[in-house]
Amino acid sequence: MSVTRRDLLKMAGAAGVMGMAPAIVRAQKLEKTKVQIAVGGKPLIYYLPLSIAEARGYFKDEGLDVSIADFAGGSKALQAVVGGSADIVSGAFEHTLSMQSKGQAYRAFVLQGRAPMIGVGVSKKNLPNYKGAADLKGKKIGVTAPGSSTNMVVSFFLAKHGLKASDVSIIGVGAGAGAVTALRSGQIDAISNTDPVVSMLAMPGDIQIIVDTRTLKDTREIFGGNMPAGCLYAPQAFLDANPNTAQALANALVRADKWIQKAGPDEIAKVVPETYLLGDPAVYKAAIGKSLEGLSPDGMIPEDGAATALKALAAYQADFDGSKIDPSKVWTNDFARRANEKYPNG
Repeated sequence: MSVTRRDLLKMAGAAGVMGMAPAIVRAQKLEKTKVQIAVGGKPLIYYLPLSIAEARGYFKDEGLDVSIADFAGGSKALQAVVGGSADIVSGAFEHTLSMQSKGQAYRAFVLQGRAPMIGVGVSKKNLPNYKGAADLKGKKIGVTAPGSSTNMVVSFFLAKHGLKASDVSIIGVGAGAGAVTALRSGQIDAISNTDPVVSMLAMPGDIQIIVDTRTLKDTREIFGGNMPAGCLYAPQAFLDANPNTAQALANALVRADKWIQKAGPDEIAKVVPETYLLGDPAVYKAAIGKSLEGLSPDGMIPEDGAATALKALAAYQADFDGSKIDPSKVWTNDFARRANEKYPNG
């Protein structure tokens, strides 16, 4: 039986054609089997589901040939997609809002992290008498890359305490061993990063953590609601042209999300590349334990997430006009919902 455009529109209803298309054509072949994903800091626990989906063959199970290009931070990964060298970003949710403010339509379609899982810590060596945010004035703060979510958390923290972004120096230090070295060698006075970097510095006492968004409780207290973090997002044009491919990607990520929650730190440490452990498996496993709550159990984006992220961006980004943003256009749970129907048990 052929499906007319009128039938399609009827079935789509209020959800819109974009939301229904994958359900109707999901049995058909993938529009694109080779997919390039850009990520900013692949070894970070923030992006653990991406690595698990790759390591456990979930992308291949969906008929995908995925290659992952790793960059110094999320803003660099986004630039790769904007420039056309990658199709999809594995990055921070709020970048979809930033892109809409620049007139470019991007949409998040499966979640990896339901909390930012970012910690900000001050060097106990450089700032041994740290008392509060005012002590950061004039100091050097290391982030994965300028403009990335690690930068956003610092800026939001400063804004909440009456400081401007220009009151500190933001320095890109990456997301691995180089970030640890930058703090320990005194090149920076404070750091905003995610695990395992944060735990590598906090557990031996190199830093005093002053912001911790690895738990849902702290995240909601800091941001005033659920703050979605790591996700797969893509240009709207890509999702419109490749609904089956996007569905396959969501299927793989949802399976990874569910496997992580069941597996636990020991099993996860066996599956990820050894380089992720930064030479200390015990610290890596401890970091997994601290971040587990912040990882998404099912790939679903919280209903209030876009509104929370919008408030955060408007609070710290001087040139960001939140009144012109439509948060409903930067996310969808259609793909993740179908992935959960296909893989109810992971």
